[in-house]
Amino acid sequence: MNGDETFLDTNTCIYFLNGDPVLANFLQDRQIYISIITEIELFAFHGNTPSAIEILNDFIDSVTVLDINKEIKAFTIELRKTYKLKIPDAIIAASALAFSLPIITADKGFKKIAGLDLVLYEIKSEQ
Repeated sequence: MNGDETFLDTNTCIYFLNGDPVLANFLQDRQIYISIITEIELFAFHGNTPSAIEILNDFIDSVTVLDINKEIKAFTIELRKTYKLKIPDAIIAASALAFSLPIITADKGFKKIAGLDLVLYEIKSEQ
């Protein structure tokens, strides 16, 4: 993988899709990867409107969705056992690890995962 590739957690996908200008600027011209779990979580949101579904479809068409393979499965099992992560979080982290991708997330629970190239994202509130 190269420096123009970035893996997004579900929360940062939501920020991006909601128009976060910092993420939009950072992600411009980058290859974005997400987990199949993130795709499921995005589409499963009960409040999705038809226009939101259209935006999600366009987003999914523009990113690479990583399905679960043997390596991701093995990483997921190890992460779940070692860090007691919820299964979706373990699969998301395992996907980034398996493909050696830096992950952008707002989930501080990912800080404890050894070997994960983590960018912890924080939204700066306007005051």
